[in-house]
Amino acid sequence: MAKLYGDENFPLPVIEELRRLGHDIVTIQDTGKGKQGISDEAVLRFATIEERAVLTINRKHFIRLHRIQPKHAGIIVCTFDPNFVEQAKRIHEAIELKALLFNQLIRVNRPVM
Repeated sequence: MAKLYGDENFPLPVIEELRRLGHDIVTIQDTGKGKQGISDEAVLRFATIEERAVLTINRKHFIRLHRIQPKHAGIIVCTFDPNFVEQAKRIHEAIELKALLFNQLIRVNRPVM
């Protein structure tokens, strides 16, 4: 299972479901850095040091960061989906398809209805 780092805006119910699926997830709130306005660059730097892939719905900024800093422990960008269980399943499946998350940008999108 994957080592992940949920950024400040990532939905907690998705994190809880991913934990139930066996993933090792730490959130920015778990580290005591919540509600401090930590920059995306600092989030990525911390996750990289901890060898955790970032989970985020802040797609635009983290896709840009991946382009300018392609060496990291992984970035998983997601569209917001109020069906948290299904979103967690899609993330889990996307992770399972990759042998390694390091330096990877993974996009997990809500299905079009």
